[in-house]
Amino acid sequence: QVQLVESGGGLVQAGGSLRLSCAASGRTFSMYAMGWFRQAPGKEREFVAAVSRSGDWTYYADSVKGRFTISRDNAKNTVFLQMNSLKPEDTVVYYCAASTYYGPTYNPREYNYWGQGTQVTVSS
Repeated sequence: QVQLVESGGGLVQAGGSLRLSCAASGRTFSMYAMGWFRQAPGKEREFVAAVSRSGDWTYYADSVKGRFTISRDNAKNTVFLQMNSLKPEDTVVYYCAASTYYGPTYNPREYNYWGQGTQVTVSS
């Protein structure tokens, strides 16, 4: 069982930056690949970024490639999403998730645990 708690969301102007954090409970954090997803009201959950168990492999959605960076600190049971050059269309709720897969995966069905989400709002 893994519990995930996101933080770091908020209001930022277009072109600005935010850093999301996701703290995981338990002592087996390094056994999970981690991902970030986002979801707008009435829409399906969208893949953003994922990182392998070791942190060596990462995978990004085309819409955020070059702007967002996912990383993890297994000693602190935390995964991060550094978001730069934010756009108004990045305004949604962001969720972190844990998967028993080794490598990064974009498929939400392959994630076992989800956080409660954190709101990101980018003003134009």
